[in-house]
Amino acid sequence: MRILVTNDDGIDSIGLHVLARAMKPLGDVVIVAPDEEYSGYGAAIGSIWLMKPEVHKAHVDGIDEAWAVTGPPALCAMFARLGAFGDVDLVVSGINPGANVGRAVYHSGTVGACLTARNGGLSAVAVSQAADFSVEGQAMEDILADQQWQGAADVAAVVVEQLLDNRPAQPVVVNVNVPNRPAAEMEGWRRTVIATGPPRSLASAELVAKPGHESAFHVDMSWGDVFDDTSADNTDTGAVRKGYASISWLGTLDAVGPEAAVAGPAEGALDDFFG
Repeated sequence: MRILVTNDDGIDSIGLHVLARAMKPLGDVVIVAPDEEYSGYGAAIGSIWLMKPEVHKAHVDGIDEAWAVTGPPALCAMFARLGAFGDVDLVVSGINPGANVGRAVYHSGTVGACLTARNGGLSAVAVSQAADFSVEGQAMEDILADQQWQGAADVAAVVVEQLLDNRPAQPVVVNVNVPNRPAAEMEGWRRTVIATGPPRSLASAELVAKPGHESAFHVDMSWGDVFDDTSADNTDTGAVRKGYASISWLGTLDAVGPEAAVAGPAEGALDDFFG
C-alpha cells in the first residue's frame, strides 16, 4: 500500500514528519506537502495556469521520498490522484496544530486536501490536534513547542491501518481530532458529528485606518470565548474538549436538511422563469 502524507503547515512542520513516520509500518510512504504555510486555504487549488506550480525534492528524516509543492495542500492531493507521484492508495493529512472541528472544517487546508482526494476517488484521513490557544482551527506559532504530536500519530495509525485492511467500496474522509496529550492519557474516543462552532472563534472584525494611507485599512480581529459546553461529547468540539479522540465521517455535498424548505419555492420560480 502506498500512503501519501500531506498537510497545510508546510514541508518543515514537525507534525507532518511525526505523522509520516507513524505511517511507515503500514505501507510505502511518500510526503507531498506545500513548500510553505497554507493554513486556512480549505480545498483551494489556486489559479494553476497563473501559478505555474513547481515540485522540488525535499528531505525528511526517516522518509525515503518527499516533495515540496509551490501550492496549497489540495493541489498536492490533486497532483497525487492524477498520478504525478505514482499510484497512491490513501491520503493522510496532518498533523495540524489546532483542532479542525466545528466550522473550522470548512476552512481547513488539512481537511481540504482530504476532500480533494475523495473527489478524485481516494479515501483520506485528516489528523489534527488541539492546541492551548487555537482560533478557527489555527494555532499561534509560539505554542507549537508544547504540542505532543505522538498522541495524534498513534490514533491516526489505528484508523489508517483499518482503512487499508478494510477498504471501502466508495472513498471516504475521516476527520480525526485529538486533545494535546499522549494517547494513553486520552479518555477514549467518540464518533462525533460536526459542531456549530470551533473550540475558540473569531468574535468580530473592525476596519482600522492604515496610518499614512488614504482609503486603506487594517482589519482588527478580536477573539471569542472558549467553547465550554463539555457536555456535548457527541460533537467533535465537545469530545476533544473533554479529552476524547473525535472521529467524524465527513459526508459528500448533498442537498439535504434545511435546504429542502426553500428548494420548492425557488425551483418553482425557475420553472416559471424558463416557461
